[in-house]
Amino acid sequence: MTKINIKIGIAVLLMIFPMILLAQNTEKFTVKGRVEGADGEAVPGAVIASATDSTQTLTDSQGSFSLPASTGSEITIKAFGFKTQTIIASASMQEITMELDLNAKPVQIAYRNVDDDELSGGVSVVDLSSIMQENYMTAPLDGIEAFAGGYTSDNIWGMDDNLILIDGVPRDIGSIMPTEIDQITILKGVAAVALYGSRGAKGVVSITTKHGKVQKQQVRVRANTGIYTPKSYPKYLGSAEYMTLYNEARVNDGLEPLYSEEDIYHHASGENPYRYPDVDYFAPEYVKKSYNRHDATLEISGGNDLARYYTNVGFWTAGSLLNFGEATDNQTQRFNLRANVDINLSDYITCGIGASAIYYNGRSANADYWSSAATMRPNRFAPLIPISMIETTDEITLQQVANSNHVIDGKYLLGGSQLDQTNAFAGTYAAGYNKYNSRQFQFNTYVKTDLRNLLEGLSFDTNFGVDYQTSYNQSYNYNYAVYEPVWNDYAGYDQISRLIKHGDDSKSGVQNISDSWYSQTIAFSGQFNYLKSIEGSHNVSANLIAAGFQQTESEQYHKTSNVNLGLHLGYDFRKKYFIDFNGALIHSAKLPEGKRKAFSPAATLGWLISEEDFMDDVDFIDHLKLSVSGGILHTDLDIDGYYLYSTLYTQADGNWYSWRDGALNRSTDSRRYENPDLTFARREEVNLGLEMSLFKNLIQFNGTFFVSEITGNVIQPAAFNPNYFVNSWPNSSFLPYVNYNDDRRVGFDFNLQVNQNIDQVYLTFGVAGMYYNSKATKRAELYEDDYQNREGKPLDAIFGLESNGFYTDDQDIANSPESIFGQVSPGDIKYVDQNGDGLIDAKDEVYLGKAGWSGSPFNLGLHISARWKNLTLFALGTGRFGAKAMKNNSYFWVDGDDKYSEIVRGRWTEDTKDSATFPRLTTANSENNFRPSDFWLYSTNRFDLAKVQLSYALPTTIFGKSTFRELTIYVSGANLLTIAPEREILEMNIGEAPQNRFYNLGIKASF
Repeated sequence: MTKINIKIGIAVLLMIFPMILLAQNTEKFTVKGRVEGADGEAVPGAVIASATDSTQTLTDSQGSFSLPASTGSEITIKAFGFKTQTIIASASMQEITMELDLNAKPVQIAYRNVDDDELSGGVSVVDLSSIMQENYMTAPLDGIEAFAGGYTSDNIWGMDDNLILIDGVPRDIGSIMPTEIDQITILKGVAAVALYGSRGAKGVVSITTKHGKVQKQQVRVRANTGIYTPKSYPKYLGSAEYMTLYNEARVNDGLEPLYSEEDIYHHASGENPYRYPDVDYFAPEYVKKSYNRHDATLEISGGNDLARYYTNVGFWTAGSLLNFGEATDNQTQRFNLRANVDINLSDYITCGIGASAIYYNGRSANADYWSSAATMRPNRFAPLIPISMIETTDEITLQQVANSNHVIDGKYLLGGSQLDQTNAFAGTYAAGYNKYNSRQFQFNTYVKTDLRNLLEGLSFDTNFGVDYQTSYNQSYNYNYAVYEPVWNDYAGYDQISRLIKHGDDSKSGVQNISDSWYSQTIAFSGQFNYLKSIEGSHNVSANLIAAGFQQTESEQYHKTSNVNLGLHLGYDFRKKYFIDFNGALIHSAKLPEGKRKAFSPAATLGWLISEEDFMDDVDFIDHLKLSVSGGILHTDLDIDGYYLYSTLYTQADGNWYSWRDGALNRSTDSRRYENPDLTFARREEVNLGLEMSLFKNLIQFNGTFFVSEITGNVIQPAAFNPNYFVNSWPNSSFLPYVNYNDDRRVGFDFNLQVNQNIDQVYLTFGVAGMYYNSKATKRAELYEDDYQNREGKPLDAIFGLESNGFYTDDQDIANSPESIFGQVSPGDIKYVDQNGDGLIDAKDEVYLGKAGWSGSPFNLGLHISARWKNLTLFALGTGRFGAKAMKNNSYFWVDGDDKYSEIVRGRWTEDTKDSATFPRLTTANSENNFRPSDFWLYSTNRFDLAKVQLSYALPTTIFGKSTFRELTIYVSGANLLTIAPEREILEMNIGEAPQNRFYNLGIKASF
């Protein structure tokens, strides 16, 4: 940690140095200006002109402003439908004309920055720093699907395993907060990701952090406080109802009832919850109604022509819902420090350094409370035993109380039983606690060298990054005793006559260190760049790039490595006709010698139609561009490990056996056979892009249609080899890994935005989304019936049986196909015999629907912003449609001694056979009922009101000559509403903490 601290200190010093350089006397003056659009006309509507000391709103077609400013201050023009544009004021520039266009802010793509007009299809850009002005976020990618079509559920175009880059270095998305981010670029198409080589072949999320600008020092402060409130809890039966229905299940199985009517009555009466417990895990004595989250962020930025700096210091903390024992101190805390410094060493050399440190701590009780809440039956035991109910003359039992280390509130002992000697309640009170510690340090630096003295337009850039991350658990693990009471009522009321003790109280005082883990990432890139405009018409760009990274992780023998040599060649004629070529020569150590290299080419053609002469009279079209891209990318992403091409014999997890002399030996097992021809999978793709802006930027649209196929996925094809190649005991396989399976994805994404000024209300409405269909175009499989083939079905296909109601009686069972899934009875689910062989078995499973594992078939996100004077209302919603899921968790599939949920109230009985919604209850014969079938299928269609925020910016006139430049107060709510046919299921978590709504109050200021 000493080295890390030293590096942090160096970064902070480099941050402070340019502040000193910036200190200078500034001259006050007034800047007069005019705001024009690309057509030369004054920009109407929601235009804001701001300088250090003033803000002016321009309305109608006024288009002019007069602002007090000072040398080096930043003058910013904001307009709905336009990107923000900024200039730096100087005393010699007191009259200016600012032109707003769509190209004001460059976009970060693979290894270079370009204007919007130069983007190819398959790229979406999110200006997060602007969005954060009206939508405060607690997670960096929260709700991004409403701004970037094609991105959903952490997937791009239905493909997972995307590459996440932060300032060009592969990093964990959890290592950055939204306040640190300037821009997010979603790179989707083959041409957009080709230069990243194998690791980027399934899409790239490129995040650029904030940097300083040439301006006076600015300080921004933001603070938030909010509460989380649970949306719903699972609904389980109380003790009496559970016991009654459990008896029914035993009778259905031909067994005697377990619980007497008298016991059930006492549990139902609630007369003595310690003797006849009825435990509700979600009761107020265990779970709070809400818990808090607080955060604060400080940002400092500024600079001059020599050096610019940006610093972000942030902290947040959150509690938990649990309300007793050690869990009252459950909390999570995160502290981060980020500093970026950019320095112009000369007219030819620019360099920069960035560093980030993250300290993350979590404290929790040594008990899995939420998991226990989904399994522990309500009548098992009382969590606490009242000392006051022990017979006062029972000195032996009272001595047990005196000897206990855990007397809760001076009134109770920990409850339990022979079968529940450790339980979530006692563990939360007495098992101790655990502290999770994570430390991350990120460092990156760059040097940009202008080589125009060697060749006009030539430059050379290098980037280097190093990340360190460690984590471990510190815990105090205590042993504890629980007590099982023996009751009597011979005095006319309930008393505890003795306590049966299970376990012992002990505290070692030893702090345990466990789950130690570390990782290291080293990334480097170097590139020659050539950018040249010839006679203002011919624009040429080229990049030759060498890049790679290596990640080391504890307990992993082989480092994860990625290296490639990339080439970009681009040409456009008068910013009207574009042609780009991107290619990468890649290398992978996962493949055998002779197969480790491949070349991945991709090309794009673009046509800016709106610049053609025949478009001069088409006034309503501001911008219209078509592009087409295609390419073949080689990737090793789906090769799960190294050396899969070689034969593997191992004893590491072999089976034990013994000879007659009693000596134990371990088998040597085969795991695979060799394949020296194993090679890369290939992503082959063509996509068509459309961009347009209409009616003076009133409507903006971009979309991409794509056809993408990944061929040669690596599998072990059991279907094409004799069955004796694989053995279950000893566990062995002689199957080689081969390239065989093919996957196809076809779809389109879109992003539409409308900007409108209605009187004094300035509206922005945006909608983004994607529809896609996936297909397994080639599979290694052998099924007797075509309807069971996975080939031709979606990649996320759900297979299961087709239900046909319930068996009504023994005659119905006799007349139906025989089920191989155990003995069936009236009230069990009946299935359709698809192949007519008279048996219900796995051969009758059919395609039931799409699971949406990599995103639902249709995804939608929308956002609305309305500003009236100093008030801004923002709302964001997301929708997912076309996928299904299976009710296959413990809440629905109950048998044996499982806990019963309210769903079993709809069980089949002789009296409810015509209206039953759940099969008969059973404690043993459940194999037939609880298996994948359309009986348990449900729709996951949903629309979520994900965010609403109302902000009020105090007028700057009230600050006078104070240091404040901005002061905004806002309130927001997140995860507020779900509209869905199966809303209760979608909002309910089983075996984990509940989903929550979040209500927040925040304030931000700048000075």
